[in-house]
Amino acid sequence: MKVLVSALLLMCGGLLLRTSLAGEPAVAVPPPAIDNPRTAGALQTAVLAGGCFWGVQGVYEHMTGVRRVLSGYSGGQSSTAHYELVGTGQTGHAESVEITFDPQLVSYGEILQVFFSVAHDPTQLNRQGPDTGSQYRSAIFYADDTQRKVAVAYIAQLDKAGVFRAPIATRVDPLKGFFRAEDYHQDFLLRNPTNAYIAFNDLPKIRNFQQTLPALYQGKPVTVAALTH
Repeated sequence: MKVLVSALLLMCGGLLLRTSLAGEPAVAVPPPAIDNPRTAGALQTAVLAGGCFWGVQGVYEHMTGVRRVLSGYSGGQSSTAHYELVGTGQTGHAESVEITFDPQLVSYGEILQVFFSVAHDPTQLNRQGPDTGSQYRSAIFYADDTQRKVAVAYIAQLDKAGVFRAPIATRVDPLKGFFRAEDYHQDFLLRNPTNAYIAFNDLPKIRNFQQTLPALYQGKPVTVAALTH
């Protein structure tokens, strides 16, 4: 337990004293002009990185049409997909989430709309709020060329419209693998709502989601725990 507590204090969510940077405010962003239409078919996945995965997972667990959200690592090798190693910033990994969604109920572009609006601040380079390092970078890991085209076009659309006060720093990289994080990270926000980091940095994202994009928000979250029991 001491090892776990020490790791949590040093890495994701650890800098609890640096509370001058609260959860990022929501930004009202338009829907993507280029998107996949909602259509019946097999479940799809999206892999995104936007800072500490606790908050990003918590946001997408409240999204309509989402069936599962896992916290994990993307961008590096399977051998280094471990929390303590990723926390060094030397593995190439970013803390990420894998979102499994029903394309009949929500589109890939709508997944990205939530990403840019309420899940994180896409203008921050290699950091989010109190967390710094390349493991907290903003990134979209595309699974195919269609996802790549939607992501690249949407970033260009938002930059051209001047939605943010600074250029978007989000990387668009090919998905080479998603590696599930340790069990104690799954559903962390839902299981620890009174945690100081969660309460200050992440719960505001959930409220922003409900207020800013109510058509995409669902009150009852999907959870990893419910799917594994």
